[in-house]
Amino acid sequence: MDATLQAELIAFCGIETEFNDAWGNATTVSEQHQLQLLAAQGFDIDDDETARLQLLERQLDFWQQPLQAVSVQRIDEPLQLLLQVTLEQANMELAFTLTTEDGAKQLFNLTPVEGELVQVVVLDEVEYHQYQHMLPQQLAAGYHQLSLNNTEFSQKLIITPGQCFVPQSFNSQKQWGIALQLYGLRSERNWGIGDFTDLSNTVNYLAGVGADFIGLNPIHALYPAMPESASPYSPSSRRWLNVSYIDVTAMPGFSLCARTQSLVTAPAFVQQLTLQRSKDFVDYSGVMQLKLPVMKSLYQWFVEQKGSSNKATSNAFKQFKTAGAASLQQLALYDALHAYLYQQDSMYWGWPNWPEEYRDPQSDAVQAFAVKHQAELDFYCYLQFIAQQQLAQAQQVAKDAGMLLGLYRDLAVGVSEASTEIWGNPDLYCRDASVGAPPDPLGPAGQNWGLPPMYPYQLYKQGYQPIIDLLRANMQHAGALRIDHVMALLRLWWVPKTAENAGGGAYVYYPIMDLLGILALESQRNQAVIIGEDLGTVPEGIRELLAAYNVYSYRVFFFETAADGGYISPIHYLVQAMATLTTHDLPTLIGFWHCEDLRLGKELGLYQDQAQLQGLYAQRHANKQRILDSLHGHQSLPGDYSRSAENLGMDQTLNYAMQRHLAATSSQLLCLQLEDALQMTQPVNIPGTSNEYPNWRRKLSEPIEQWSQNHDIRQLFTEISKQRKAAN
Repeated sequence: MDATLQAELIAFCGIETEFNDAWGNATTVSEQHQLQLLAAQGFDIDDDETARLQLLERQLDFWQQPLQAVSVQRIDEPLQLLLQVTLEQANMELAFTLTTEDGAKQLFNLTPVEGELVQVVVLDEVEYHQYQHMLPQQLAAGYHQLSLNNTEFSQKLIITPGQCFVPQSFNSQKQWGIALQLYGLRSERNWGIGDFTDLSNTVNYLAGVGADFIGLNPIHALYPAMPESASPYSPSSRRWLNVSYIDVTAMPGFSLCARTQSLVTAPAFVQQLTLQRSKDFVDYSGVMQLKLPVMKSLYQWFVEQKGSSNKATSNAFKQFKTAGAASLQQLALYDALHAYLYQQDSMYWGWPNWPEEYRDPQSDAVQAFAVKHQAELDFYCYLQFIAQQQLAQAQQVAKDAGMLLGLYRDLAVGVSEASTEIWGNPDLYCRDASVGAPPDPLGPAGQNWGLPPMYPYQLYKQGYQPIIDLLRANMQHAGALRIDHVMALLRLWWVPKTAENAGGGAYVYYPIMDLLGILALESQRNQAVIIGEDLGTVPEGIRELLAAYNVYSYRVFFFETAADGGYISPIHYLVQAMATLTTHDLPTLIGFWHCEDLRLGKELGLYQDQAQLQGLYAQRHANKQRILDSLHGHQSLPGDYSRSAENLGMDQTLNYAMQRHLAATSSQLLCLQLEDALQMTQPVNIPGTSNEYPNWRRKLSEPIEQWSQNHDIRQLFTEISKQRKAAN
């Protein structure tokens, strides 16, 4: 390809050709990988003339719009308007209508040439000018509309407060909480998977020992027809909820419906229920085989009762469907159609593999299915309604119990290719590439997460509405939101499907200032604290920018080391951050200390050779000694406790000492893992694996009825609460 053309295409697509890797080394993206990324974005890399025409078409799509599709501006800065016109139109007076979010209208006229000339381009022999005008209007934070009168052109005008929400009490008190995988909660009452009632009960216990929040794994909608697709980070829809978390026994009519009671008291059902509760790993298919028939029975009961005793529930469901609008209906349609097709043939694992007539949600075949199976669609809407109600109840329990934040939700970085989000909005996603990460200490070979990325320009053309919807939905019933891989606001590592491995990609840039502005607006409106998971390869200056927007950093103890390799003191941790000992992608404390992750990695073939593995073992031994030195240096361990990591096993004293040690952190937020309090060994997830290890299935070792009565755990949590109060 012509070098000049290639450079234009690279710049237009926002592809970064040079970057610093996780070790600080300057890295150049090879020409082959650049071309593969251009091909993934739809450019014909084998025919320069065709590629030029494709570029021109996309450039004209932007420049022929006098108003930009969306503009995000800060409330503390003068209001600006960018106009794009041809040279001939520059002296024409244009009339505009500004409609504020509350419906008020303001009319005004502008002549483009009277503004500041910002840019000039010539495309297809036509000269286009871009002018900037300063407007005298003052607008409140929110979503407004600017229209060019007598045309179809309009702009979504978003005014942002410029900073995310921070509770006033952060000024006087430091907070702590527990992270858990909701599916992994054991109880004597659930149906083989943690549910929203287990969550409420856990909230009650933790509030009683002084915790301020509970951190959840992503609870996004997965695939009811295909329960084994269980990764919370590869969802079907990030706007809706995973219905497997519904407590069926808390659904309306459970004790009143004779049909339902006959189902759940049948000997075969009781036997299966006992079996599911006893399993150490969640059997998603087995759980849904228990839950779905009972859910359908209870939905039928609800339909039969309409207009009688549950009129309030019926009205609330109607309001829920109205508010959920097209997005809810699309999810319900997808789930119903997926179940219908998957029962016929297990090859129909997702819409890319469905018969052609079903791959477009607007097709005649899909619409005919929706009409014929309306009751089935309504059933899936009802499950979302129940899930939202039960989640809201858990948050209410947290607030009533005195938790400052309550639930702390997690927003995954993307959706799977088979998702309803991509089925319903295919123009937004690049299906010829996947999101991942370049090589770094967590993934030496790079990572490919199998999640198609959004096209930045398509996101802009859609007025950022998909992002607005995502943020708003995930801040519901939550006091805080963790954004997985927060660098996605700036850039994502795109791996073309043609690449030989995950390292064969490049970064593609996104409009970070616009996205941060929207994040701040939604955070303030929903009173949700924002934590950005900023691990991995982070460009210089980005953490400072996030901090300026009140996005809290994410600091993991194992990575917080000084230049000499020692672990930094907790009192030197960043204040505007959440500190944690470990995460769902890392081993538990015992797993780390006993090198269980390295042993598993060897078994699963994750390391290049024996030399690499031996190097990791040597590094781990050094790290363990440094940890022990740090704990003794801060008097976190008894004076007579061993000072040598050689042949020292992890016991409760060392485990709990590490948790109390980090409780002294200067960071505003502290998050600990429930698995570590229970002294568990096996990890939640092993990055870089799929079927090799039962990721996202491992349950807690004890039910809540047991561990909540454990004196040592209660004492640990009570001491941590005292330390957090003393840390101010």
